[in-house]
Amino acid sequence: MSSKIAVKTKLFPSKSPLEWAVVSNNILYTAQIPIDKNGEVVTGGIEAQTKQVFSNLIHTLECTGSKLDDVLQILIYVTKREDLKFVNSIYSTYFNTVYPNRAAFIVSGLAREEMLVEFVVYAQTHN
Repeated sequence: MSSKIAVKTKLFPSKSPLEWAVVSNNILYTAQIPIDKNGEVVTGGIEAQTKQVFSNLIHTLECTGSKLDDVLQILIYVTKREDLKFVNSIYSTYFNTVYPNRAAFIVSGLAREEMLVEFVVYAQTHN
């Protein structure tokens, strides 16, 4: 029987009924959005938001003893097709080969209207 364990992070506590990340069977399941330590969506466009998502992701990975090399799959959601080129440019500075499996989706909106990007991530854990 598997168990689900919430990952303790220093991310801003969500007001929604969710955990920022859970681990089960040594796999991390997380969704990361471009919020800062105060829970505010960062300004500065797609580049700033993508960098904030990566910052939140790296923090969450570290909380499980993992790193970016442990990421298995990323699902990327953006609200504008033209923003994918900026996400790709930033993404390529964080990952080396072997890259995580990946899919990208263009959506009409995300949970907060000002959000331009969100990642859903699956990674191996080492704790």
